[in-house]
Amino acid sequence: MYIAHVRKSDGEKQLLKDHLTECAELSADWGGKIGLRKTSYLAGLLHDLGKYSNEFQVYLKKAVADPKSVTRGSVDHSTAGGKLLFDYCHKNSRDPFSYILAELVGNAIISHHSSRGLQDFFTPEGEANSDYLRRVDEIEVVDYEQIKSRFFQEIMSEEQFQKLLLEAIKELKGFYQKDGKSRVKQNDTFFLLKFIYSCLLDADRTNTMLFEENKVFKRHENDVLLQSYSQSLEEYIATFTADTPINQLRGQMSDQCKAFAERKTGIYTLSIPTGGGKTLASLRFALNHAIKYGKERIIYVVPFTTIIEQNAATVREILKDEVNILEHHSNVFTDQEEMKERQTEESEAEKEALEQKQALLKDNWESPVIFTTMVQFLNTIYSRGTRNPRRFHNLTNAVIIFDEAQGVPTNCTHLFNESLNFLKNYGTTTSVLCTATQPSLENVGRALAKESDGEMVANLSEVESKFKRVEVIDRTTDDTWTLEELAEFSQEILTEKENLLIILNTKKAVRRLYQYLENKPLENIELYHLSTSMCAKHRKNLLDELREKLTNSDTKLICITTQLIEAGVDISFQSVIRSAAGLDSIAQAAGRCNRHGETRQQPVYLINLSADLENLTHLPEIKQGQEITLDILKESSELEQKELLSHDVQKRYFDRYYDCFKDELNYPVKKTSLNLFSLLGEGANALEHYKRTHGSAPLLAFRSSPKTVGKYFQVIDSPTTSVLVPYEKGNDLIADLNGELRPEEYAPTLKKAQQYMVNVFQHELMELQKTGSIYPLLNGDVLALTSNAYNLKFGIDLEAEAASGYLGF
Repeated sequence: MYIAHVRKSDGEKQLLKDHLTECAELSADWGGKIGLRKTSYLAGLLHDLGKYSNEFQVYLKKAVADPKSVTRGSVDHSTAGGKLLFDYCHKNSRDPFSYILAELVGNAIISHHSSRGLQDFFTPEGEANSDYLRRVDEIEVVDYEQIKSRFFQEIMSEEQFQKLLLEAIKELKGFYQKDGKSRVKQNDTFFLLKFIYSCLLDADRTNTMLFEENKVFKRHENDVLLQSYSQSLEEYIATFTADTPINQLRGQMSDQCKAFAERKTGIYTLSIPTGGGKTLASLRFALNHAIKYGKERIIYVVPFTTIIEQNAATVREILKDEVNILEHHSNVFTDQEEMKERQTEESEAEKEALEQKQALLKDNWESPVIFTTMVQFLNTIYSRGTRNPRRFHNLTNAVIIFDEAQGVPTNCTHLFNESLNFLKNYGTTTSVLCTATQPSLENVGRALAKESDGEMVANLSEVESKFKRVEVIDRTTDDTWTLEELAEFSQEILTEKENLLIILNTKKAVRRLYQYLENKPLENIELYHLSTSMCAKHRKNLLDELREKLTNSDTKLICITTQLIEAGVDISFQSVIRSAAGLDSIAQAAGRCNRHGETRQQPVYLINLSADLENLTHLPEIKQGQEITLDILKESSELEQKELLSHDVQKRYFDRYYDCFKDELNYPVKKTSLNLFSLLGEGANALEHYKRTHGSAPLLAFRSSPKTVGKYFQVIDSPTTSVLVPYEKGNDLIADLNGELRPEEYAPTLKKAQQYMVNVFQHELMELQKTGSIYPLLNGDVLALTSNAYNLKFGIDLEAEAASGYLGF
């Protein structure tokens, strides 16, 4: 009797043969979504093959008797399965599809406990060895012959195993070839690897969790839920009245989206103007499309965490489900992966500690409706480790709505396009780019494979004309604007208007203007400040207060903010001043003015601030976008300037923008000669590097370097750390996390904490540490801010005096 796990609560043993066969079935079910059931079955069947060794069985018994007597991860049980496949399918075969099977499944197996994720087939740096070959061909596996013998005795005979291999090879051949021709490019193999890896990871973690919790696997009834959601949405839409021209237009576009759901799987665009109700219109498309074509889930991807909660809350209320709609934000934990990078590749202790916490947050994306960020979406595909990639298979057979699709980071452009193309071509996933300002992703070097007639709004030019609620007025000058001139202009506007929104490009500029106006004698004018230095709850409270006063107050007001207010915030001002930026940002700013067509066209003024007031040196994308906009303004006639936000001008803007950044679109890695796009498999850099180092290259079907991609990939160039701040109930949460929490209290407490978190950059974190304004909670997994460093006007205050010590409780 060979054991895989021993349950901590009651000492019950899980037989290894049960764990392997149960994982194989789960993995096969998920792999079957793209026609790779047998291939994925093999991954689950062989992933823990090494546990058949005497060494592991002795280790497990010692660990149960006295956990301190062993070092977790000291026995390698991942290599054996990969080596078995290499021996049967690589060493003793010349069939290219046999090679593909060995490498595809073998890499997933040897990597399923690695903090660095999938191994490189060709390593483009350092010693230039092949991580994959080192593990499956060079490392000596202890008790290897004994492992094989026990597997063939307990699970299946050697003849049955060889038959299974032939079936999987035949399946792969069918996947690769269409009409006798290969349809799989080298870059596609990167995503294929990620898919098999994801199926295995989720199967292994799910089966282990079910055993530990003494539960039986239960499938999500997503199809039933999606049917129920569609009915609830239609009932909600039936309550609308087309009482204004704007609402009539919104209803027409929503109906067009429902009709468009009949279209087959593809990559489509939804170019509803800002304020056109795109969230509900896209949801209507997604539900109807998912039901017609049997898609398993709908995933909303937004550029910022700031709008997830409000959108998810709205959708929950409409769909009448408080349980199954998942919000996946940035993690509140500090980045454990950096620590693990410095440890051994099989660091079981760190892996299990982190995964137990993450399991509580239920983040494998099996829910029927998911709201997440662009950061989380791209991390699922490209980041290292095992936690994020576990979700990848749930991106297939789905509908993915990219809200504000222009928010794709520039350096991730080709990586984004290639992933969507794979999901469409092989994963039967429909993607929708949903924005008023469509980026020209079909015109870049590695083009997004949009459908040629894929715009959901049939009469776009007419809709733009009817939806026009603002007039963009160019007030930029050759000399640029000073702080004093901007302050004076804002007061001039308020002689005619009741309220004004001012959007600037940097937090520093916002704060300086606020402080300048605060120190001036303003009669009957209230000032508001918003920035990402405030936690989400603080911003929500201020926005709620603003909405109330915009409707009912006799007091005039000015709100000064960063571009955070442009991301889906439903608020409407009579006039807007926007510091010059990209046309996509200007369009979003215009969406906060006369949002519901309350009055005739209202003004949106463009200005250009002096460099000492608004320094964009460290914000190259904003700076470049600003320069292109200013050039278009100079080139355009007065008539064209009035149509600055039209679809045609926006296309001109994005074509220029991507041309300016064409060297950045492949994700070049700073201080190296690498770019990550070439490491997906199509580029020859890694292969040539291996040949130069070794004189020749081994015959490998796969050429990708997924470990190196994961090592360097970051969606945000300057990673941030989440800090829990003492705002309102944040104080109570800090106290709770500073005390003793029962395991079942982690998830609800951390979920509540999300809205009291602020993301700070590394240099900001260092400033807070210097003044003693930050300290650890929950064994260092959560960082908290002292009360003196949080300002009710500005949020986190880097200029706060040094704290005298930790908060008292």
